Amino acid sequence: MSFFARKTPALKADRFEIATESGLVTVDVRRHPRARNYTLRVSGPGKPPVLTMPVRGSLTEAERFLNRHTGWLRRQMDKLPPAIPIADGWPVPLRGVLHTIRHAPGRRGTVTVGEDETGPVLHVAGDAAHLRRRVMDFLKREARRDIEASVMRHAERLGVTPKAIRYRDQITRWGSCTATGHLSFSWRLIMAPPMVLDYLCAHEVAHLREMNHSHRFWQLCRALCPETEQARHWLNTQGPALHAIGAEEDALPPAAGREAA
Repeated sequence: MSFFARKTPALKADRFEIATESGLVTVDVRRHPRARNYTLRVSGPGKPPVLTMPVRGSLTEAERFLNRHTGWLRRQMDKLPPAIPIADGWPVPLRGVLHTIRHAPGRRGTVTVGEDETGPVLHVAGDAAHLRRRVMDFLKREARRDIEASVMRHAERLGVTPKAIRYRDQITRWGSCTATGHLSFSWRLIMAPPMVLDYLCAHEVAHLREMNHSHRFWQLCRALCPETEQARHWLNTQGPALHAIGAEEDALPPAAGREAA
């Protein structure tokens, strides 16, 4: 991403367009009933930045705010990994191992794991138009299977029972636990090494006993998952790249990310 030109952004409907050396960058503009200030957020690869403003806010002030923060926006967008398509011939990690996507229209079923002369592959049957969806559905099914098995193993060890397990594609959290015992996980954990997925499951299950991040909580978490520190380091250094996979076609609403205010 090249630097942002010093040019007044153009407003089209509910978005600004800022001219850069590499083309136009779109910034979505959203009014929020609870917003008291103007904020600018960068969500993730393939998703446009979002400028949130009060319901009664001024678009003129929103434009001024955006102009003041174009340097910040450039720096944050430069940090984002490039979007990686889910398409024939492209790699996708499964449990920490890169698999090449191979379109196999003559195969039966949907997605199968195999190998060829290049190494591990995902054979994707059916029409090419459905390849991306089939790979995504496969990854989500695998994530559900691994996460549920890990959660139940840790929960049994602690003598606790989660009320429900949910799966999302959130940017700012890999997992969460509510006071009512509902656990939520990013399905993208299936792309990380198994120790990372297991750590996140141990982390959220430990919250069923300790709804905090106290010293006692971390002792409990490390008892459930001895590889806690290694997994946390992996997430901090390698985790953001997982959000780039398939991001070029994602239609999910942006989640709160890095923010200027």
